[in-house]
Amino acid sequence: MLEVVDGGLCEKELPMLNALNEVLRDDYIKDSMGGVERWNKVLERAGIDFRLKVPHKAFHRNIGMLSGLKFNLEGKPISDAEWAQNVGNWLPSREDRTFVASLMGCVVEPGKFDNWIAPPVMGINRQPVNFEYVRFN
Repeated sequence: MLEVVDGGLCEKELPMLNALNEVLRDDYIKDSMGGVERWNKVLERAGIDFRLKVPHKAFHRNIGMLSGLKFNLEGKPISDAEWAQNVGNWLPSREDRTFVASLMGCVVEPGKFDNWIAPPVMGINRQPVNFEYVRFN
């Protein structure tokens, strides 16, 4: 498990039961990195000179031993002042979140789809596309 010692990150041995969340988090990060690499290959094939990057696991932690501590994207401990100076470049703003929320509609009519979802050729388990899977009574 990662912990801060003398201003840097180091590994600490813990019993497996205590470290289970960290082990699962590491697996999740590894899986996420694989997805990001696949997207980077798509960008590369499209001739787009931009690459996505997964931040260090210590970045912006709200739980665990690193909660409440400030780290940059590479996992280097930073001051509150450095965090405040850069957080707007690292995380979505309130305006960003409002914009994304505006893209998400609520379509509940069978056979209808929001404009960001491509209609499927057929429904789940070969049901018709307009099958009423969920009833809102």
